[in-house]
Amino acid sequence: MESIQKPIHSLVSGIADVVIHGSDNVVVNKIIIDSRRIMPGSLFVALRGTQVDGHQFMDTATDLGAVAILCEELPKTLREGVSYIQVIDSAEAMGYVAASFYDKPSKKLTLVGVTGTNGKTSVATFLFQLFRALGYRCGLLSTVQNQIEDEVIPSTHTTPDAVALNQLLALMLEKGCSHVFMEVSSHSVAQHRITGLKFAGGIFTNITHDHLDFHKTFDNYIKAKKGFFDQLPKSAFALVNIDDRRGSVMVQNTKARIETYSLQTVATYHGKILSDTLTGMHMEINNQEVWFRVIGRFNAYNLLSVYGAALALGEMPEEVLTALSNLNSPPGRFEQIHSADNIVGIVDYAHTPDALENVLQTIAHLRHGNEQVITIVGCGGNRDAEKRPKMAEIACNLSTRVILTSDNPRYEDPQDILDQMLKGVPPLKYKNTSVIPDRHEAIFKAVAEANPEDIILIAGKGHETYQDIRGVKHDFDDRQVLREAFLNFHSQKE
Repeated sequence: MESIQKPIHSLVSGIADVVIHGSDNVVVNKIIIDSRRIMPGSLFVALRGTQVDGHQFMDTATDLGAVAILCEELPKTLREGVSYIQVIDSAEAMGYVAASFYDKPSKKLTLVGVTGTNGKTSVATFLFQLFRALGYRCGLLSTVQNQIEDEVIPSTHTTPDAVALNQLLALMLEKGCSHVFMEVSSHSVAQHRITGLKFAGGIFTNITHDHLDFHKTFDNYIKAKKGFFDQLPKSAFALVNIDDRRGSVMVQNTKARIETYSLQTVATYHGKILSDTLTGMHMEINNQEVWFRVIGRFNAYNLLSVYGAALALGEMPEEVLTALSNLNSPPGRFEQIHSADNIVGIVDYAHTPDALENVLQTIAHLRHGNEQVITIVGCGGNRDAEKRPKMAEIACNLSTRVILTSDNPRYEDPQDILDQMLKGVPPLKYKNTSVIPDRHEAIFKAVAEANPEDIILIAGKGHETYQDIRGVKHDFDDRQVLREAFLNFHSQKE
C-alpha cells in the first residue's frame, strides 16, 4: 500500500466530545498503539489495557517522534508541536480514527460478520469459499488465517485491532475484493475493535459459556455478542439461529432486517437432516434436497446460516446450493485422518463444553457397531476455569475411553488444570479415564491401543500448530502427531 498522510482534523469525524489541544492541521503518517514502534510522524493511541495503561507512555511516544496523541487524560506537560486529541474513550475513538485514516474501506466492501461461541470460523470460511465459487473476489478474517483470495496472511487474534483491521480491509479493497467475511469475537465488540466499520450483515450462530475470564459474567458475554447486532445499520441483515434460545435476544434492538434459520421450527431458512455418515450429509433446505461433503448436526446449522446469508445478499438459491455441496470443512474442524487399517482419527477445535458435546454426539450418530470412541482432551490455561470439570464430564459420558492431557497451559501448571478437570469425571468412569500430561504421549497412547474401526477424537487445538507453554510457542500440530502415531503403529492413509 502507498504511504498515507492525513491531517488530524480529517480523522475525528464521528467521535463525540472530542477536544484537540494544539493544531488540528498536524499531518500523521501512521497510527500506533505500541509506543515501542513509534516512528516520526505517528499518531500514538493511549489505550487502557488489561495489563498496561498506554497513558504512561505518552511522553515516550513524543520522544520517539509522535506528532499527535489520542488520549483520555492529558499528560502533565503538553509538548510543543504535538497535538493532543482528548476523547472520552480512546478505544472507541480509535475505531473511527482508523477507519477514516484508511478512507473507510468497509463502506466500499460487502462486509459480513459472524459471531457466536461456536461455528464462527466454519461459517466465515464457508462464506469465503462459496462467494469465490460464485465468481467474486473475496477476503477472509478468521481465527485460522486472514486471506485475500489465495494469499494467506497469518492470524494472531480472532479479530485484529481496529488499526490492523482497517489496514487489512483497505488492502483487500486495493486488491479487488468486493466481499469480506470475518469472525467477530466478543472481545472485539467489548474492546471497540469493530467500531467505525459498516457491515452489510451479521450472523449469530449460538452462545454458551466461554471467555468468562474476560467478561466475568455470562450476562456480560451475551451483551457483548448482542452489541454487534445493536450496531448494524438499517441497510444490513441480521441472521440468527432461532433454535438457540438467545437468538431472539440478539436482535431485540437491531435496526437491521431480521432473518432466521432453524432445524427445529419455522424460520426464513429451514433445514432437515435426511442422513449423516462419515462421507457426507444429505439435507433438505427450504424444500430442496442437497448432499454435502461436510457432516454433523453442527455443520447443518453452519450450512443453513451460509445459505441464508447468501440469499440475503441477493444470490440465487440453486447456484448457492450447488456451490455449497462442493465445499470442505476448514482445517482442524472435524478433520479426518485414517490409518490404513481404518482407525478413524478426528481432529477438532472443540474447546468449549457445548462444542465438545456437539462433536461427540455427531460421532455417536456416525457409529454403526461397537467401535470404541477414544477422546483426548485438555483445557487451556489462563482461561475460563469453570468449564474444565464440565469438559471432562462430557468427554467421559460420551466416550468409551478418555485421556485427559495438556492443551495450551500458558502460564498455569498443566497438572493443576488436569486436577480441576478430574473433578468432573463421574465415579463410574474413573477406570476408563487416564491422565497423561504430555500431549504427544497421549496421542501415541490412544493410537497404540486403538483397533480397526475405532474412532479417536483429539479435541481442543484443531488447526493450531503450536503449544503455548510459559509464553513460548512450541511446534505442535495434533494432525501431524496423529499421522506419526499411525505410521508408528499402523500404516496411514488420508
